[in-house]
Amino acid sequence: MSRIVTLLAALIALAAGFAVYNFWPEEKPEALIYEPPRALKSFKLNSTADGTIENDALKGQWTLLFTGYTFCPDICPTTMSDLKGVLPSLQEEVSKPVKVWMISVDPQRDDIERLTQYVNYFGDDFVGVRAEHKELFPFVRDLGLMYSIPDEGEENYLVNHSAAIILVNPNGHRKAIFNADHQRGEIPVVDMEQLAKDFAIIAN
Repeated sequence: MSRIVTLLAALIALAAGFAVYNFWPEEKPEALIYEPPRALKSFKLNSTADGTIENDALKGQWTLLFTGYTFCPDICPTTMSDLKGVLPSLQEEVSKPVKVWMISVDPQRDDIERLTQYVNYFGDDFVGVRAEHKELFPFVRDLGLMYSIPDEGEENYLVNHSAAIILVNPNGHRKAIFNADHQRGEIPVVDMEQLAKDFAIIAN
């Protein structure tokens, strides 16, 4: 009799576990997920780390890409600092490296030397990439981002650009986009706590 009771208890526990596994609400990321991940069109850019780079430079690592420029007064330095703070927790989730690419959208002023000095301040996991507008614009557009172009001859200007962050998987494909929070009176930046939660779900 005791064996039957034990067996019934085990079956009930198994059934309960199955029900919890199948009907418990699955945690979903708030980021926009590309399913299936989207391949990037062929590109050729200049990198502060590896000289001229092409699509293969994104393979074998998780990469967070965002548009910015070294003269940016607010969004860019804030985003870079926030990413530096959250990067260690992202790296704990995956075995492959996690890198950050800052895509300069100010080719007129951001030469490779200036861009190198800027990204090196944030650490070895940060890479600056640039190109002239002819090559840069198609690459940025393919990511689903945008930036403005200053008037010819203008020297002191701001560049309007996307504040979102793109996640590229180790196959070099777009996997997700983390959109910025737009609050009245505040600069639009990505919520890094939510990004970390979403990354853990996406990567695992």
